[in-house]
Amino acid sequence: MSAPRRTGAGLFAPDRATTPLGTWLKIASGEPAEIMAFAGFDFVVIDLEHAPLDLQTAYRLINSAAALGMVPLVRVPDKTASTIQKILDAGAMGILVPHVDTVEEAAAVGRACRFPPHGVRGAGGTSRAGAWGLRPGADYLATGNDDVLCVPQLESVEAIEAAPRILALDSVDAVFVGAADLSMSMGSTPSSPEVLELIASAQDAAHAAGKRCGLAFGGAPERAARAVRDGCDFVLLSNDTSMLAETARGLVTAFREADGHR
Repeated sequence: MSAPRRTGAGLFAPDRATTPLGTWLKIASGEPAEIMAFAGFDFVVIDLEHAPLDLQTAYRLINSAAALGMVPLVRVPDKTASTIQKILDAGAMGILVPHVDTVEEAAAVGRACRFPPHGVRGAGGTSRAGAWGLRPGADYLATGNDDVLCVPQLESVEAIEAAPRILALDSVDAVFVGAADLSMSMGSTPSSPEVLELIASAQDAAHAAGKRCGLAFGGAPERAARAVRDGCDFVLLSNDTSMLAETARGLVTAFREADGHR
């Protein structure tokens, strides 16, 4: 008897007892994925936008994360249907798409995630997503249309203003607010009142549509917990490279201070 198959949609199941917690993967190696699973993260986002990862590396990280019980999502580097097709064929259970500013862009991304008649995704049942051709065709198509998460990133004032219409799309499952890019586009900071007001607006739009809104908080779990109390639905904390860098610097600093020879 096979083990139950985890899905992207299951990450946001309404009966879930805890807030979905994830982190970014930026290192081209399988060990960080293993570490994040053993640490207890629910999902990882393999970052093809801000890390030098190629498709083959993402392919292997997707498999490692899924095998270890996490939900593997991928942040794609662009909005093209061909990129999205390859990532989903590789077995990703969802995608985050940077800089989706309009409802038209969100609709195109959503169509790229879904099989006809709901979208334009091509059938690749002999890929990992189709269990190398061993998954029944109807199950493969249903999985692609129902279980794969499509998560546009809202990173501009224009995107926040379009959030209600973006979230009204059946093909969009959630949104992720990129607070850093949003604040930079405004000449502000992520913690400024005007940025926080826009984030709250995106959260309200998501909840009105019965969907989820997520945020990233670096290495600040207390801020993340406060945001969840204020309406954030899923959280990303830090990333594999920053965890390594901060721990390494902390060890060196602690030793120098204790040693007294700086």
